[in-house]
Amino acid sequence: MSQAVVAKPSKPAVCLTKLFINNEWVQPVEGGTFEAYDPATGDVIAEVAAGTAADVDLAAKAARKALETGPWAKMDAADRGNLLFKLAELIQRDSRELAELESLNCGKTITDSIGDLQGVVNTLRYYAGWADKIEGRTVPVRGNFLSYTLRQPVGVVGQIIPWNFPLLMLSWKLGPALACGNTVIMKPAEQTPLTALRIAELAMEAGFPAGVFNVINGFGETAGAAMCTHPEIDKIAFTGHVDTAKIIQRATSETLKRTSYELGGKSPNVVFADANIDDAVAGAFHAIYFHGGQCCTAGSRLFVEEKIRDEFVSKLAAKAKQRRVGNPLDANTEQGPQVSQEQMDKILGYVELGKKQGAKLVTGGERVGDKGFFVNPTIFDGVKDDMAIAKDEIFGPVVSVLPFKSFDEVLDRANRTNYGLAAAIWTKDIDKAHLYAKGVKAGTVWVNCYHIVDATTPFGGFKMSGHGRENGEAALELYTETKTVTVKLG
Repeated sequence: MSQAVVAKPSKPAVCLTKLFINNEWVQPVEGGTFEAYDPATGDVIAEVAAGTAADVDLAAKAARKALETGPWAKMDAADRGNLLFKLAELIQRDSRELAELESLNCGKTITDSIGDLQGVVNTLRYYAGWADKIEGRTVPVRGNFLSYTLRQPVGVVGQIIPWNFPLLMLSWKLGPALACGNTVIMKPAEQTPLTALRIAELAMEAGFPAGVFNVINGFGETAGAAMCTHPEIDKIAFTGHVDTAKIIQRATSETLKRTSYELGGKSPNVVFADANIDDAVAGAFHAIYFHGGQCCTAGSRLFVEEKIRDEFVSKLAAKAKQRRVGNPLDANTEQGPQVSQEQMDKILGYVELGKKQGAKLVTGGERVGDKGFFVNPTIFDGVKDDMAIAKDEIFGPVVSVLPFKSFDEVLDRANRTNYGLAAAIWTKDIDKAHLYAKGVKAGTVWVNCYHIVDATTPFGGFKMSGHGRENGEAALELYTETKTVTVKLG
């Protein structure tokens, strides 16, 4: 059984629990609230304002005014970049506080939250640098004409972010949207609204004009649905579950909003016998157990070449049994809780289903303690491709080991999924690595590494893992429209 961490560090105060509209903290029109929890204890840590359609309407009007007639509309691109730089500096200044708040509300270990904060700062700085470099082109058309293109903001953007990386996903969406001159209405996940509210406060301190960045806490069925149908919102950017994306796609069809989606995955992590076994074990361990498996790119399908399978599983299980599961605010903790009771129950339900369908439970599969939402690192061996634990995105610390014998076999099996977000290969054969990278249907492919993501590189999925690319220059395409201007000469 994993080692439990028992230290009880102090908790930061939580006070910002209203909506943020037009640079003001406001109560929701209908006056509703919901509770935010500490997943390490199950205790309520805040009463949070619950926005509905009326609040979305107020935010949309504020964002539209800022986009078209306010100071933001007249601001030079370089000055927009300077504001993003300033926001990044303020986040860097308050990074420890933000990291603690992130860990308190979503259960991420403090070590990982600190790492995420650096990613947030890097992302905002990266897009701050892009603000005055989003350029059109001159086009050599036939005839006596001058044709050129302008790249202009899409408009008012609704952004719906998930609970597993609240701050990092906020930066991935907010950075390029603001750099391109859009205005934003952000809906954080109902499980993890607190850090988005703190960022709103820092955005106001940085000097962003009223209406540029608005935060509407609430539920998908109310606030999220209203964002998807509001005629003054031009685009929806969503990260989350594929089933929710289908609802959004239907809801936005009436107004033909622009949409982009970063959805789930069932990522194939392939280990060949010629790999460095110890490195591959460490990589596979990180691939699935990072943030308790609550990662869209988690390496949950672990394909291991048959000839090294027993050795590999034995080494992986030994590491899993030593993992320190406990309070995320303790620096010694290696894995915190799942985000909620619902998520923990879902994971444990899949463990029972895996056993029922004939997979061999090697280790884990249990709740840790009786308070909070902790699950042991779990390994199943002898898994078949058609088992639920091999097909469904569990979003927890559960890995399925699937043996294989040949390159062609494993590439075919790796691609037999509705998802296509990420994939990895462990091998010393460079030809094999490149052939796999070319052939696997995934938006990100790692070779002899895992979970390496940078603000400069495009990120997104094939198939039902979404469409559009976040990060890098590619994200600018999500937040700009291209206009052609043609002038008759002479």
